[in-house]
Amino acid sequence: MQNVSPFHIAIPVHNLSECRTFYREILNCEEGRSSDHWVDFNLFGHQLVIHYKPKSETDSLHHNPVDGQNVPVPHYGVVLPWDTFQSFANELKSKNIQFVIEPYIRFEGEVGEQATMFFLDPAGNALEFKAFKDIKQLFAK
Repeated sequence: MQNVSPFHIAIPVHNLSECRTFYREILNCEEGRSSDHWVDFNLFGHQLVIHYKPKSETDSLHHNPVDGQNVPVPHYGVVLPWDTFQSFANELKSKNIQFVIEPYIRFEGEVGEQATMFFLDPAGNALEFKAFKDIKQLFAK
């Protein structure tokens, strides 16, 4: 996993101000460029852009079962170092984040064992952050 290039993702939000505060103050993302309709953030070294989009009646999440949990789809996030994941999870708990899936160890004792957690931003976008004690397990079958 040497020299991983930063990814870019743009997501819709129906309240730019509320989401701007969430990403800046709850997730501690450094804010970059912005306009009246979008804001760039540094999400653990990756470029996340929130774009205003009016709320729609069809905006809803689907869920798929994974390791006994109902995982929201779509979702996005970052694979963090193990210690960073643990401290980030504790910080989110201290900020009273309501988790869709509380931080836990998925696939415990199996190939691909990982720490994971899911929560929603104020616009209902699902985020997953995860970590592997052994990063070689990231793509293990």
